[in-house]
Amino acid sequence: MTNRPAATAEVRRAVRAALDAVPAPAVVVACSGGADSLALAAAAAHVGAATGTAVHGLVVDHGLQPGSAAIAEAARAALVGLGVDARVAVVTVAEAGDGPEAAARRARYAALRAESQARGGAPVLLGHTLDDQAETVLLGLGRGSGARSLAGMRAWDAPWCRPLLGVRRAVTRAACAEAGLEPWEDPHNADPRYTRVRLRHEVLPLLEDVLSGGVAEALARTADQLADDDAALDATASDVLGAARDGEGGLDAAVVATHPAAVRRRVLRAWLADAGVHGFGDAQLRDVDALVARWRGQGPPSLPGGLEVIRVRGRLTVRRGARGRTE
Repeated sequence: MTNRPAATAEVRRAVRAALDAVPAPAVVVACSGGADSLALAAAAAHVGAATGTAVHGLVVDHGLQPGSAAIAEAARAALVGLGVDARVAVVTVAEAGDGPEAAARRARYAALRAESQARGGAPVLLGHTLDDQAETVLLGLGRGSGARSLAGMRAWDAPWCRPLLGVRRAVTRAACAEAGLEPWEDPHNADPRYTRVRLRHEVLPLLEDVLSGGVAEALARTADQLADDDAALDATASDVLGAARDGEGGLDAAVVATHPAAVRRRVLRAWLADAGVHGFGDAQLRDVDALVARWRGQGPPSLPGGLEVIRVRGRLTVRRGARGRTE
């Protein structure tokens, strides 16, 4: 038996483990042409051939950089060279208030989700690595986003599958070199205007130096541990929400009040989202929680979109507030 180079073997093992955990007749590989997604695609092609899994590739052209069409076509050609059935999806990035990076991400994920649906709900393989996970945890920590954010990216969050969360970025680069693949270097990945780029090139190297190494791995382990906790709390919250919700969209405050704060706030967050309330922050969520846990007849908390939550005879409902009403 031929021994595979170390990096190639590591990436293949990670992909095989992921596909064993989420068996499917077909998968979609998201590929930008960068080292992470190219190494992922090469491993998926190999594992797919061995397991009878059809591997499809999608390259998303955001049209945000000069020559993006040529870059996307080069990535598609690389996938075809690996034996992957691949195509390019051209998307329109409609920038909102959260900036071009977030807008491009929304457009990209919408295209990938559509491709998954067209393939019968096939899992979408994403090339996020251990380094990406560490950066995500640091971003969540800096924003004070709580345990849900610190849990980072999930290895499986249908239809998204991230086989490489335990693989370092250096390994994917080495795997490309071993296979003779030439990854595309996205200039945005070196642009210090992006917070994640500064984390990657300035903050994490400093932390590695100050703490004598192992920081990225430690952050990824923290995410794994918190992901288990987060999943358990979400499951409990789902049960509580089912018991507390009435047939008219209201919520029985007494049922929710008997549970710890971590469960209550998850229940309320999910209930508010189901009621069409989006973009609320932690302070607003805590104000709604006070209607449940510290009820003293206080007024209704205001929420985005001109909405508010009221408590009447022990029942919470969402309504349009005075500022959001029209004559």
